[in-house]
Amino acid sequence: MSLATASLFIIILIAISAVVSSSELGLASARKIKLQILAKDGDIRALEVLTMQEHPGSFITVVQVALNAVAILAGVIGEAALSPYLFELIGHEAIASVISFILVTSAFVLFADLMPKRLAMSHSEAVALRMVRPMLFLIFIFKPLIWVFDGAADSLFKLMGISTVRKDELTSEDIYAVMDAGAEAGVLKHHEHHLIENIFEMQERTVTSVMTTREQIVYFDSSASNEHVVDTMIDAPHHKFLVCLEDDLEQIIGYVESRQYLALILKQQQVSLTAQSLLRPALFIPDTLSLFEMLETFKSTGSDFAVIVNEYAMVVGVITLKDVMSIVMGELVTVEEQAIVQRTDNSWLVDGMTPIEDVIRALGIINLPNSENYETISGFMMYMLRKIPKKTDIIEHAGFHFEILDTERLKINQLLVTKLQDEQK
Repeated sequence: MSLATASLFIIILIAISAVVSSSELGLASARKIKLQILAKDGDIRALEVLTMQEHPGSFITVVQVALNAVAILAGVIGEAALSPYLFELIGHEAIASVISFILVTSAFVLFADLMPKRLAMSHSEAVALRMVRPMLFLIFIFKPLIWVFDGAADSLFKLMGISTVRKDELTSEDIYAVMDAGAEAGVLKHHEHHLIENIFEMQERTVTSVMTTREQIVYFDSSASNEHVVDTMIDAPHHKFLVCLEDDLEQIIGYVESRQYLALILKQQQVSLTAQSLLRPALFIPDTLSLFEMLETFKSTGSDFAVIVNEYAMVVGVITLKDVMSIVMGELVTVEEQAIVQRTDNSWLVDGMTPIEDVIRALGIINLPNSENYETISGFMMYMLRKIPKKTDIIEHAGFHFEILDTERLKINQLLVTKLQDEQK
């Protein structure tokens, strides 16, 4: 065989190997989500790629048979064609054989493997769509070989107890990673990324993390005078107020809406907190519900206000639809008072009842110990101190200095959090 003919055969074999190599990587690495979108848009080839990914055995067998056959044939042709010419130049048969092997192998590595695979990795979906039907044709042609090799491989895997079924289960961590990548690439804006992250967080946070706590609940005794009710509604401008028997928060009989109550007062009508036209039944929910479950409860009941009770049937707080949605909207919701106020680049004033998730996000704190045992920054301090906190108590953890600035009875009102690692630089 002449050198020109051998070179032509090697170029053809390199081209075949390049196509097969790019097909292998493109079909294997094509993103399932992207293919599903293309399939919904009517691209039949995307469905064929998805089917091939679910059952990759035949495809892998064809690729390996083709690549190995081409590589062996190229080695034989290259050795037979190049060695005589190199022997004439060098005068040493062994060295000529080694050089011809290196030249052919280098050409295959560069043009038949490295470059095609890098191209396929950069354009995996496009390559997969273009090559899926040629690969299906090759699978049909090499059906007998596939049956032998694929069957043998399946039998060996079964003997070893290894599953070869591809699982494409999408987890919340996968979605977080995609969102982070989208934010870094500029596809997602900052507030869009923040909103999506908040929605996933609703499944993990319980209602107690955003509730109005028991000591902050404003409520009325069922026998309260109109003057007392009106003055209280003016001083504490909430939309809804609980009504209790014997001024006992454990004996809630319902709630009244301030707008409706005050409208009747302005019309100089006789008003009673227990009137059927005013008193509405309260929705009671356990303190173990997640915010996502709370949102579903509000949706199914048509309510936007609920009373939270613990396992001992004690009222621990109240929650509104606005409280739940404030977690979703985050910084996009205007709040009257910020729970976390940044003083300097390295220090923050934090309200004691701030949910621990908000503290983690605002300060960038990681590795808080056993975070399932507390829901607020006050709970974190109690857990770490192993006692009832008092003013000036401090702890240091995860590169931050936590100091209690103000307490009221057994409650932490405010803390100062300082980032130590920046101070030490």
